Amino acid sequence: MKGRGVGRLASTYEQAVAAHRAARAHLESARTALNATTPSAPVVDTDLLGRLARVGTALATPTPGTPLARQPVPVRVGEAVTAGGGFPVLLPLGAGHHLAIDGDARHPAVAGLLRALVLRLLATAAPGGVRVAALDTAALGATFGPLRPLLDAGVVDPPATTEAEVTTLLDAAERHARAARQADRPDQDLLVLVAASIPSPREAARLGALTHAGSAAAVCVLLAGWPPTGPGESAPPLGATTLLRLTDGYARVGDPPGAPFSADGSGLAAPVILDGDPPPASVAALATHLGEAARRGEAVGFADLLPGQRWTVSARAGLRTVVGRAGRDPVTMAFDDATPHWLVGGRTGAGKTVFLLDVLYGLAARYSPAELQLYLLDFKEGVSFTEFVPTERDPSWLPHARAVGIESDREYGVAVLRELRRELHRRATALKRHGVTKLADLPADTAVPRIVAVIDEFHVLLAGNDPLARESVDLLEELARKGRSYGVHLVLASQSTTGIEALYGRAEAVFGQFALRVALPGGGGVLDHLNDAAATLPVGSAVVNTAAGAPGANSVIRFPDAHAATDELTRLRHELWQARPAGARPPSVFRGYESAHVEEDATFTGLRPGGRRPLALVGRTVDVDGTTALFIMDTAPGRHLAVVGTSSAGAEVLRAATLSLARQHHPGEATFLFAALVAAADPAADDTAATLAAAGHRVERLDAAALRDRIRTLAATLAGGYRPVDAPPPPGGDSAPSTPSAVPAGPNSAPTGPGGVPTGPDVASAGRAYLVVFGMDAAAGLLGESDPTTFRSGHDDLRVLLRQGPGHGVHLLGWWRGLRRLADDLGGTQNRDDVACLVALNVPGADLGLHLGVHDLAYTPRADRALLVDRHDQRVRLIVPFARDGHPSDGQE
Repeated sequence: MKGRGVGRLASTYEQAVAAHRAARAHLESARTALNATTPSAPVVDTDLLGRLARVGTALATPTPGTPLARQPVPVRVGEAVTAGGGFPVLLPLGAGHHLAIDGDARHPAVAGLLRALVLRLLATAAPGGVRVAALDTAALGATFGPLRPLLDAGVVDPPATTEAEVTTLLDAAERHARAARQADRPDQDLLVLVAASIPSPREAARLGALTHAGSAAAVCVLLAGWPPTGPGESAPPLGATTLLRLTDGYARVGDPPGAPFSADGSGLAAPVILDGDPPPASVAALATHLGEAARRGEAVGFADLLPGQRWTVSARAGLRTVVGRAGRDPVTMAFDDATPHWLVGGRTGAGKTVFLLDVLYGLAARYSPAELQLYLLDFKEGVSFTEFVPTERDPSWLPHARAVGIESDREYGVAVLRELRRELHRRATALKRHGVTKLADLPADTAVPRIVAVIDEFHVLLAGNDPLARESVDLLEELARKGRSYGVHLVLASQSTTGIEALYGRAEAVFGQFALRVALPGGGGVLDHLNDAAATLPVGSAVVNTAAGAPGANSVIRFPDAHAATDELTRLRHELWQARPAGARPPSVFRGYESAHVEEDATFTGLRPGGRRPLALVGRTVDVDGTTALFIMDTAPGRHLAVVGTSSAGAEVLRAATLSLARQHHPGEATFLFAALVAAADPAADDTAATLAAAGHRVERLDAAALRDRIRTLAATLAGGYRPVDAPPPPGGDSAPSTPSAVPAGPNSAPTGPGGVPTGPDVASAGRAYLVVFGMDAAAGLLGESDPTTFRSGHDDLRVLLRQGPGHGVHLLGWWRGLRRLADDLGGTQNRDDVACLVALNVPGADLGLHLGVHDLAYTPRADRALLVDRHDQRVRLIVPFARDGHPSDGQE
């Protein structure tokens, strides 16, 4: 058994050896035959190669100005190598034709080819006809370093190198493709999207989808590193793409879409040597040429924003205006159901005011005042909206403007928001009356204008967490929620939207209604925290986002500099002003930096003698209409005026109140008793006395001692004799005269009437008496002294005058430099109603609230402001106190 197995093995071995020998013999025979044969030369059609070279060279020479978005152009990629010579290899690119290379740009040949293709496409298209966007995550942008002159000239965008930047770039490319398909324009610019490497499968799928978008999408994709597959993965299919494969220092070119090189799909039979980097001089020359053309093409003029005809558009379905351009396309923004309110952000100097002016003039040129009304608030130290109001230099105004605040106070801003809320309620009533739910559904004959309220630096309005800030947030939230239906639209602009204490917990409730966001340089805070599209914006450009700042909805626009078009703006404003409707009134204007002058007040100039209730004018109310701040000096108890604060503005307020009262009396109808007890009041007091005397009024000047005597005289006259205020009346009733001994004698004593009652000639002969005291607190010492005979002090007489004076036509107008002295003169805060009219200057809000018995009084003293308090009708208003021209009060002395 064992012997038979060994025998079979030996036999098999011998057969193998014989087969090997036979094979060697055949091999030797074949080598001998080959060596004996003379090799034949390949058959080369030299004429064909020559023609290919000539045609390829001609086609590869770019013709500047060729449109690339609608028709592909042949672009050279390298030189084909054959035994008889070479010829240029051209591939179709543009108009939905793309290129994919199997190696990424870390291969030098691939990087050089990508740069060469970018340069050739730019040189072929008309200036501005090609936009180049690149992503290079593998080399962190180094692939495009040799093209730096093109980047510096703004012809090529900086490459995306991070995941977030790649996402933003692809978002923009997809928006470009959608917009191009919708526009369907023959002059559409071509977006060349260069991927130096494929970041991830997700981005690969998005890039692949762009190759299927078709020629109408105006996108050309150059893909390096395709297919981006790992083990077991398959690459997404590409559309209309030529494939290029690297091998052994050459490239194999596949069949171009629509014009194959081969019949069997194998591509070009000859290997190709790829073109390398273009010469640096060519790059620099093209950058210079295209950079100048790009700057000319990108320049957006103010005239580009305006319609051909004025006031021809209806606002029933919303408001729309051109705000700038994206590429060569105008960009329109709207106030409508989709984007009812706008949020605008940008650092100082980013062009926020310029952008707002562009928008406002664009709207005003399209819509008539019957279609559009504007409420404009500016809270910064500037003149953003000054040109919309009449001035001494230019009497024109924008006829759409209803209220304009320049360097506005927060209180003025709240007043405007309250007015807008009232308008909201009026419109809600009108809609209910007609049975509709939207402004656009109102009958044509009852249409109302849409309102746009612009609040620049709105964070100032919401500063802190005081009652004003909280009310502002409440009003903004209500207007933002309801404005869409009633045609009230908000534009909030600021340097920052973060860190606003009043918005804590409520920011989303307010800003959630602002679908349209505009981020200027440094204003990325208005966008989603994952959206950094505004990080590298140059001045004069902005990111417009219609999805509340979310990534993927960005458009980068350029807008003109309205400040550089002063002449154009002036002509447009005058044109609109001249076309204003008959009877149109200029806007209500609040200039936070201006003092108020009583002589310029419309109420003051309209005062005439003969009124039943004299009015004391003290300033201008900080409200929408700038109404006159005044007190009625009627016969009600407490109708006296106390101006409180150390500021010399107190003297100016008394001057205005006195002059206004004098205008309501014929000469001789009233007596004005003047006491200027502090030096700071002398100029105002002297001016007032001189003005009254010139008008024929009876004026008597008093020093401190004479003031004490006159108060005693008036008190005795009013009370019917000296007696304790709380004592029972003498026999005969309250009007019984006191005994002559009740009147102390002295050099300053007033003359006495029948029964010894003191009576001054002014009081006896005049229907009204106004005791005007500049620096009432300076008389505290004399008023505190008691008469040794009657034991009555000047304060006792003062309190009689305060309680009974108004009923007899006697009123006190006094300036106290401190609240405590006022309270002492009144006999304590329990008697505060004896002076019901109060103007508080630089008085701390806490002290004022304590004096008034109001625990939540929100008042912060500041320059040229005062608080008006009328205890009778519970009025508490911020006012701009009247001052003489050339004598503005600082409110802080």
